[in-house]
Amino acid sequence: MKKGWQTKTIGDVCEVIAGQSPEGKFYNSEGKGLPFYQGKKDFGEKFIEAPTSWTTQTTKVAREGDILMSVRAPVGPVNFSTDEICIGRGLAAIRSGSELNRDFLFYQLLHLQPEISGTEGAVFASINKSEIEALPLAFSPLAEQQRIVGLLDEAFEGIATAKANAEKNLQNARALFESHLQSVFTQRGPGWVEKKLEDIADSDCSLSYGIVQPGEEFDEGMPIVRPTDLTTKVIHLGGLKRIDPKLAEGYKRTALQGGELLLCVRGSTGIVSIASPELVGANVTRGIVPIRFNRSLLLPEFGFHLISGGPVQNQIREKTYGTALMQINIRDLRVISLSIPPLKEQKAIAANLDELQEETQRLARLYEQKLAALESLKKSLLHQAFTGAL
Repeated sequence: MKKGWQTKTIGDVCEVIAGQSPEGKFYNSEGKGLPFYQGKKDFGEKFIEAPTSWTTQTTKVAREGDILMSVRAPVGPVNFSTDEICIGRGLAAIRSGSELNRDFLFYQLLHLQPEISGTEGAVFASINKSEIEALPLAFSPLAEQQRIVGLLDEAFEGIATAKANAEKNLQNARALFESHLQSVFTQRGPGWVEKKLEDIADSDCSLSYGIVQPGEEFDEGMPIVRPTDLTTKVIHLGGLKRIDPKLAEGYKRTALQGGELLLCVRGSTGIVSIASPELVGANVTRGIVPIRFNRSLLLPEFGFHLISGGPVQNQIREKTYGTALMQINIRDLRVISLSIPPLKEQKAIAANLDELQEETQRLARLYEQKLAALESLKKSLLHQAFTGAL
């Protein structure tokens, strides 16, 4: 460690206040009492967001300038309090003593965050007051702390600007594709016709739900696609759960032939992927409806973009119901209206959208890589700062 630095625990140089939630009957949204915060959901980049809840029963209080730490799922994120507030059991307040610059403490807690591990409770991973107090701090004399804070402030401000620009560019790239997709299916040309989904499904496609109880993993069993698998445009064999083939005997109607659109009808309704040819003989769970189109009416490559487009997605949202579990039933799915151009036009539109989507994804990967690099730079700067190398 660099000369002049010393190591103590947080409990040696700080006061830690564990949060305690007031009784629910004292909460309000009218600004009566103290602002009340109970977890990371109200954290900003560095300072807590404006309050949305208040309490007239004061339990544990954090002052302006205290550092708030999330102590329950997730454990470790920190933010500054901007006012006197009441804190619930999802937070702890850390109040720096005279030996520590509070911004220096904040940055060191950011540095320590990956190493902070809580204990497994009945419901949440958590860290308690004594565990926070036992965390080690390395610190220098106050003048050196202030110098380091100045360097980190300047660097982090630049990183925040670069990050905001990259996130904006990422959003713009995705929005450009969505806007083009929307325009294709709302500005219809001559020859477009309206058809119900059930009228353009292939004769051997029943538009049915998949297997209700797929059971446990079965070695060398039959592959099955679940809603959680619909994360890419094309679903391949690798990584799919495998089940006992006997469990699919009553679900031959949803056996895959490869090339189907796989539409999520439970949870995140409307998400759609394509079954790759290697999925012949596989099946799907209750949350997915496989769709095979009558190719004399609709090309699968066009159908993917059609189902993904705004007009169809809006209908799916309107028909989705439920609270704990959102879903759309088969009866409503069958009568969803689709606007379809002639086959030749479908092929040209699909090719254009595929090209634009590929370019959008390429740009998105670049911006995501830049965001990851900026996060790595922050970690590197923090490591240098608290090993005396900055």
